[in-house]
Amino acid sequence: MLDDLRDAYARSGDEHAENYLDWPRFSERPYISATHGNRYVQNYANETAEEEYGQFEDAEVMPEGSVLAKDSFSVSQQGQGMIGPLFLMEKMEEGFHEASDDWRYTLIQPNGQIVGTTQGEGSENVEFCIACHMEGSQADSMLFLPEELRVQP
Repeated sequence: MLDDLRDAYARSGDEHAENYLDWPRFSERPYISATHGNRYVQNYANETAEEEYGQFEDAEVMPEGSVLAKDSFSVSQQGQGMIGPLFLMEKMEEGFHEASDDWRYTLIQPNGQIVGTTQGEGSENVEFCIACHMEGSQADSMLFLPEELRVQP
C-alpha cells in the first residue's frame, strides 16, 4: 500500500508529497486518529525536523524548513485498504502566519487534488487544522501520537 500512497499523493506535484516516505517514521505502526477522520495514520518528519520532532513534548520551536507528514488510510469491513488524505505541516519563516505559529498546512486528497494550503489557494479549507493544532501551542502547535506507538530513539 505504501507505493499506492506515494503514487496517489505525488499526483499533486507537491515535492513533500512525493518524498515523505523517504523520511524517518515516528510511529511504530499505523494508528487511528480521531482528528484525522478516524483513519489510520503514520507520522513522518523530514531531515530538518527529525532531531527536534523526535523529542516529542520536549521539542522546542521547530526550525524553519521542518516538514511533518501524516498519511492516512481506512480499511473496509471486507479488509480492503482505501487511501485517505495526506496532511502536511511546514514550518515557514517567522511572520508567515502568526495565527498558525508560522506553520503552513496543506491537505492533499488521494487523487492528488490540493484541497487547501495556508496563505494559498483554498486556505479556508485548512483553517480547521490551525484551530486544532493551536491546542498544542505549548509545543509549537504540534500534537503527538500516543507514547506506546512512538518510535524510540
